[in-house]
Amino acid sequence: MPLQVGIVGLSLVGKTTIFNALTGARASALAPAGNKPNVGIVKIPDERLHIIAKYIPTKEIVHATIQVVDVPGLVRGASTGEGLGNKFLAHVRDMDAILHVVRCFDSADVPHVEQTIDPVRDVDTVETELALADLEVVSGAMDKAERAAKSGEKEAVARAEILRRAYACLNEGRPVRELNLSSEQLRLIRSYGLITAKKTLFVANVGEDDIAGTSERVEALRRRAAAEQAPMVAICGKLEAEIAELDEKDRAEMLAAMGLKEPAQAVLARESCRLLGLHTFFTAGPKMVRSWTIPIGATAPQAAGAIHTDFERAFIRAEVYRVEDLAQYKTEAALRQHGKLRVEGRNYVVQEGDVIYFLTSA
Repeated sequence: MPLQVGIVGLSLVGKTTIFNALTGARASALAPAGNKPNVGIVKIPDERLHIIAKYIPTKEIVHATIQVVDVPGLVRGASTGEGLGNKFLAHVRDMDAILHVVRCFDSADVPHVEQTIDPVRDVDTVETELALADLEVVSGAMDKAERAAKSGEKEAVARAEILRRAYACLNEGRPVRELNLSSEQLRLIRSYGLITAKKTLFVANVGEDDIAGTSERVEALRRRAAAEQAPMVAICGKLEAEIAELDEKDRAEMLAAMGLKEPAQAVLARESCRLLGLHTFFTAGPKMVRSWTIPIGATAPQAAGAIHTDFERAFIRAEVYRVEDLAQYKTEAALRQHGKLRVEGRNYVVQEGDVIYFLTSA
């Protein structure tokens, strides 16, 4: 199952426009309240796929993907059932990470739910609602966790301690991610689906008069994100949604005319991978050249498991080379001849840009 990134924010901030920019879809921002979230698949752009396919003839090029979910807009009081309330929050709890869209553009045609544009206030509103919702979850879980901890079992003791820390953090109105929990600690509380524990990328949705994202509104949001040690990007959702509908030639021309190096799809896909601590490896053969994302630090067997769960258990060895070496030597035979194709075992830590052939017993 692909990674899931949820697009959240107040109503009328441009979430669905950003969704359309990412996916090339034409979802309506005026869908009836209570409708199911918009779901789309985003290809993670990577020119290295075409470099590999140039030297290893193949029938198909397949990009790694991220599933993007545009959840219904949040309103004040969502934590107590206002608006879509718990339905909204349930969608968010299933996500691996969050794109928090914040309105930084003016529009007489699209009134702001709070009547004025104030990105920092809007972030505070959303995060307060999410923190209150998480506080309710943690409060309900603590008694059971404390009883389990009395057994002395190592994980139960650790889980109870993490929940105590999370409760104190949320009670101060701060997101759980500010605790900087380790991956192991996050694993212990994953079943609770704490929204504020998820990694978050702030997206400043700017107007066409501020494509560079240099306005004071954007700078204020940038400072707010930095205070949480969270990344932020500025994107003109309206313009990018139009770009996403163009063919490749027209898209390149429009990007150049706007002074943009790449579309929002590439920016947000790359930043989402960075946010989740992922990097890319490739597989290549006559049927398919494909990119895959795995956590940084994953071993060769774990990378094999990303292709099929049976492959991790059945892993024997991996043959590995670099894309840049393939571009230099042209063939796998030449890579072998020059010592650029190496055999790696179970303890090999996969590197960004590795091309790997897995030998398994499956």
